[in-house]
Amino acid sequence: MLEFADFMLHERGLSVATVELRWLLKYNFSVAVAIGYIALFGIAVETGVVMVVYLHEALESRKQAGRPLTNQDVQDAAIEGAVHRLRPKLMTVCAVLASLVPILWESGIGSDVMKPIAAPIVGGMITSTIHVLILVPVPSS
Repeated sequence: MLEFADFMLHERGLSVATVELRWLLKYNFSVAVAIGYIALFGIAVETGVVMVVYLHEALESRKQAGRPLTNQDVQDAAIEGAVHRLRPKLMTVCAVLASLVPILWESGIGSDVMKPIAAPIVGGMITSTIHVLILVPVPSS
């Protein structure tokens, strides 16, 4: 639970990309856009929490060695945990983008409902990837 609270406290990058993409596509805030935001935050929080769990596991394995942790141990644990989570995160992002980007180009029946749902997710997945893969693993001093 603490991992979730810490991740949500630092998750600020999603809102910028989602608002910008929604503004560029000229979608007013609606129930469909709100559903897109909810789906985006669910995916982003899940992948962020899993990253934090991987980082904690890598650090705990170093703590169990029985010697005091150095700054190098913390950096090595951050790199190890992030590397183990890299491929699953990129696979999740690619799957989401491959399924939703074509919706933004569609103009057929139902696209007027689906486009406002897909727009925040597409915009936020890009910044979520940067946040989870680059900012979350950075050890704090």
